[in-house]
Amino acid sequence: MLTEEECRRCAEELLRAARERVPIAPPSRTYRELEVADAYRIQDFLAREHVAQGARAVGYKIGFTSHVLRKAAGALEPAYGRIFGEALHPDGAQLQAQRFLKPRVELELAFVMGADLEGPEAHLYDVMRATELVLPALEIIDSRTELPRTVCDTIADNTAFAAMVVGGRTVRPTEVDVRWVGATLGRNGVIEDSGVSAVVMGHPAAGIAWLVNQLHALGGRLRQGDIVLSGTFIRPLEVQAGDVIHADYGPLGGLSVAFV
Repeated sequence: MLTEEECRRCAEELLRAARERVPIAPPSRTYRELEVADAYRIQDFLAREHVAQGARAVGYKIGFTSHVLRKAAGALEPAYGRIFGEALHPDGAQLQAQRFLKPRVELELAFVMGADLEGPEAHLYDVMRATELVLPALEIIDSRTELPRTVCDTIADNTAFAAMVVGGRTVRPTEVDVRWVGATLGRNGVIEDSGVSAVVMGHPAAGIAWLVNQLHALGGRLRQGDIVLSGTFIRPLEVQAGDVIHADYGPLGGLSVAFV
């Protein structure tokens, strides 16, 4: 277990890495005792510093939601990170590639909460009842540390969240079967991957129920208006300057982002 001072120092190092675009050593290499609880405490320091600098907390992202990704990372359960308003971009956005260190893109669904939701025993159907809107999204993940890294390193680094793009058709959660939303991901006119939302814990809302129960244990909850990225359909796709990414969600429309 790390001390408060060690957690604060680690958060400052991660903030500096993001600011200077120079990755640091994974926290687990510097702090051998690093545990999951410590990683979330470091993330808390990061979140408080973002808010202190004027950022607005707008929701959460969930990672490690598929069996394949958990197995590859050695994760026993999902993980969450925070979303801030300045990281939210509309369809067709042009993002400076140099603002990231090692950007990758994921296909996601974004849930917009229509009501507060809290644990301790939240279930999938509670999430569906409390959700106002669902829409297509792309998450840009990044690593402010050197690779390889552990699950704890990723959690401390805000579970790799960097930015998100939303677009396409906005629907009520009962208007589509959110388990079977399919999408393709293209780069520069070539389809690179495809997936279906059922790979996200069997149902994207299941991951959000997990998140709600995790937040309850820490005295938190989801609030009306919060955005939640429910988890990726695919393996992350590496991108670089000059890439134009397009996601096609079929009946839910499409969205794109360019890295310049």
